[in-house]
Amino acid sequence: MNAAVVRAFDAPPVYTTFDDPTPQPGEKLVHVRAAGLHQIVRGIAAGSHYSSLGKLPFIPGIDGAGVLEDGTRVYFGGARFPYGTMCEQTVIGDLMVIPLPAGIDDAFAAGIANPGMSSWIALDRARFTAGESVLIVGATGTAGQLAVQIARARGARRVVAAGRNPEALERLKSLGADAVISLTQEPDALVAAFRAEFAGEGIDVILDYLWGSPAEAVLSAIAQKGAIKSGTRVRLVQIGALAGHNISLPASTLRSANLEILGSGFGSASMDDIRRGIAEFFSLCAAQKFEFAYKAAPLREVETLWNAKSSGDRLVFVP
Repeated sequence: MNAAVVRAFDAPPVYTTFDDPTPQPGEKLVHVRAAGLHQIVRGIAAGSHYSSLGKLPFIPGIDGAGVLEDGTRVYFGGARFPYGTMCEQTVIGDLMVIPLPAGIDDAFAAGIANPGMSSWIALDRARFTAGESVLIVGATGTAGQLAVQIARARGARRVVAAGRNPEALERLKSLGADAVISLTQEPDALVAAFRAEFAGEGIDVILDYLWGSPAEAVLSAIAQKGAIKSGTRVRLVQIGALAGHNISLPASTLRSANLEILGSGFGSASMDDIRRGIAEFFSLCAAQKFEFAYKAAPLREVETLWNAKSSGDRLVFVP
């Protein structure tokens, strides 16, 4: 079959042929219709993501939309190594097989599930309830823009979006953000802006896509005396590390505030939780429009497009 194949961790996948997969007992054969190019997919292909097995060669892709042998359209994940999803066929177990609602396009499903799941599952991890307030740090990217819409759709009382891109920040106001914070401010001004939100109407849940210095600014704001209203339990959910993999965290921050820090990702969230969350998200997608820009491209162009400058659209490969 035709497939994208990772032959080296320091080079884009190549479009070539690969052995057809043969289902083993308990596995299903999927005819792939679309597979999304997500940050985690790039990380695994580069050998830098924590879930990388460090083995070559393999087919990249963690999820996709396709058709089972009985004709059922599904969103799926969990392909058996060395098979991924950027190929014509793959083999999967039963952990991540979700029938797709009729009104959801294959490329849309393959593109939106991963970035949408990132905030949906993170809100679940925080035990978010309708009426709470949400701060999204790193809100101008694809996942962050969806996070604003998802938090609003799930009943957030107030949504605050923080990011660097001024045009995207302004657009987020039309997607459900009540307030925006520019991360380009000087450090002291940024801490003050975050503190104003905590001390003002309050923040219950923080979805952090960046870590690094933006997370340090948030934590510094929280640590200041009187920042968190009495009785408020703030939960910071760590989702991504686009601004840095490490932070400096004074011990006093954890002692002085009613703060919980937890992560959301494969390993911290169970596959049952992820599967249930994605199914709920797709049900909402079928009933409510989400603003989500994606671009479908032929899989044969994978080597050229892999590292191409992004237009902001989520890239989806079609075999």
